[in-house]
Amino acid sequence: MTERIPHRAALAVLGVLAAVAAVNVPLLGAEPWPFRPSTMSPHGVLAPLVRAAHRHWDLGVVRTPAVLALALIALVAVVGWNARSWSRNWLIVLSLMVVGLVTVPAVALQVGLRDATAPWFHTNDSTYQIELAGNLVRHGHNPYGHDYGASGLERFYSRDGTVPLPDSRRQVALSHFAYFPGAALTAAAWSFVPSPFDDYRVLVLLTTIGLVFAALAFRGPPLAWRLGIGAALAASPPLVRGAWFGTADAPSLLCLVLAFALLTRRRPALAAGLLAAAVLQKQFALVAVPFFVLLLARELSRPARVKAAAVFVAVLAAGFLPFLIADPSALWRDTIDYGASTYRILGYGLSAFLYNAHVIHSRYGSYPFGILVLVIWLPVTLRLLAVARRSRVDWEAAAGFAVSMFVLLFIARTFQTSYLVWPLTGIAIAALLAADQRETSP
Repeated sequence: MTERIPHRAALAVLGVLAAVAAVNVPLLGAEPWPFRPSTMSPHGVLAPLVRAAHRHWDLGVVRTPAVLALALIALVAVVGWNARSWSRNWLIVLSLMVVGLVTVPAVALQVGLRDATAPWFHTNDSTYQIELAGNLVRHGHNPYGHDYGASGLERFYSRDGTVPLPDSRRQVALSHFAYFPGAALTAAAWSFVPSPFDDYRVLVLLTTIGLVFAALAFRGPPLAWRLGIGAALAASPPLVRGAWFGTADAPSLLCLVLAFALLTRRRPALAAGLLAAAVLQKQFALVAVPFFVLLLARELSRPARVKAAAVFVAVLAAGFLPFLIADPSALWRDTIDYGASTYRILGYGLSAFLYNAHVIHSRYGSYPFGILVLVIWLPVTLRLLAVARRSRVDWEAAAGFAVSMFVLLFIARTFQTSYLVWPLTGIAIAALLAADQRETSP
């Protein structure tokens, strides 16, 4: 028999869905890159959408579906208000429909506009460069140490498709590929998808929606709790914006959430493999490793821990070794040295505060990130690990990851608001683990 969801719990899920849809309405499509393509030729399966948007970035097209999601939620609430219980499957379908209405239209319009112009329009430099790196890997070339100055990426920065004139401040992304190998490897695989859906943001979109299923994979919490948290995370404004704007955090985050979910289901080897996949996709996932290890050591026997460690190392080695063999110094320069010292000071973190206070005199000058890591982030993280270890409450390890992640982002050279999705994901994992222990506590 299909599981039934109690009336009050089902209405709580509707409340969460309504909240995330309403929050996204005024934010969807805001502050896009100001591209100025000279021609626009809609074609293919997304051409009707591009024409409906009058061949430009139309906020009505991307925001109206989110309003329709609110109308759908209201209709479902009216119809089912007096029901004593709700169908599990119907509630899952409704959640996916709401998440889809919030996330899909903006991505589809961006992909359609890009397909109607040129690859350097209606995209983001990060996902565009990941696609270029994937093409290099696909053809047997190393994306690290590669000069992207004549790849098409340089045309992105002019916003009108022209090649910018040489100047003293060449865009640093043209000389470095800042992402770990997983990004290039997944882009290489995704490049086989038929056009225009080979746009890397389509993969980001699918992994964003996949966070709903990742939350459902946790063992223990009531389904309504898992569904509400999963939908709230997948449709959170940072992830919704990341999908259409082009910040590629979702693939790594999906692997990270699934890693913790499978750990609750006593699948340590698979969980460790997914954690390694998360690290391969994004450097930020490294912060989760010690907190994951803490839970692994607490819950499992020594043979299981050894097997999990072996899988973790094997997956990392499979991703890194080809590039280490090709050029280890290029890999280090692009992913570690570049990310820590080359970006200009930007955002709302400690570096921007010091710059605005005239302690640092140039956005491109030196910044003591390494010292701050040793003096601030490392002691804080060790303290969080010690607290979580003594408490023996699983959710505190995930909460510790969220705090540690935020501290690292705050002291970093660049603080992008999109980075906040990482501590947000840690909070979501902590909530799922806390719900599990609340349900199982005496």
